[in-house]
Amino acid sequence: MIPPEMLLAAYAQGFFPMARSRHGRIDWYTTDPRGIINLERFHVPRRLRRFLRQARFDYTFDRGFEAVMRGCADRPETWISEALIASYVRLHALGHAHSVEVWQAGELAGGIYGVHLGAAFFAESMFYRLPGASKAALVQLVQRLQERRFLLLDIQMVTSTTAQFGAEEIPADEYLARLRTALAEERTFG
Repeated sequence: MIPPEMLLAAYAQGFFPMARSRHGRIDWYTTDPRGIINLERFHVPRRLRRFLRQARFDYTFDRGFEAVMRGCADRPETWISEALIASYVRLHALGHAHSVEVWQAGELAGGIYGVHLGAAFFAESMFYRLPGASKAALVQLVQRLQERRFLLLDIQMVTSTTAQFGAEEIPADEYLARLRTALAEERTFG
């Protein structure tokens, strides 16, 4: 398990951990360019908006943190090891890691989790068991961050999924400047 102080110090410097495999060694990474979602320019595609209005999803925050992590890790190849799960569950208990859960008929359909530090949120991973559930979780996360006036949503790398929402890549020096600004502020997630 990574000590919480070490994990938070790494995030504050732009680093994040990944295991080489489910039971592999944990290494530290940073990316250049860095993927972010600009909270002021977040865009929900029209088809997804229509889908979300019709979907029978229920949403909760921080009710199934470990279940969301395990959902994210439940794939043939994963960077989320048991040691990382234990580390983030500890951060969650300390109030620095959060999850969004998407439910349908009482079953976990998808979710997203990440780390909260200052006015920054570092989205780590998301998953779905029903179509659209991970995207629904991302929309709920962004709405929460916007309501709470967060300044930075770090997604590490832009994917085809996050690109639909207007995710962008910025140079590392610009990212670190934005990170410093966000860390100088304090926000609550809950």
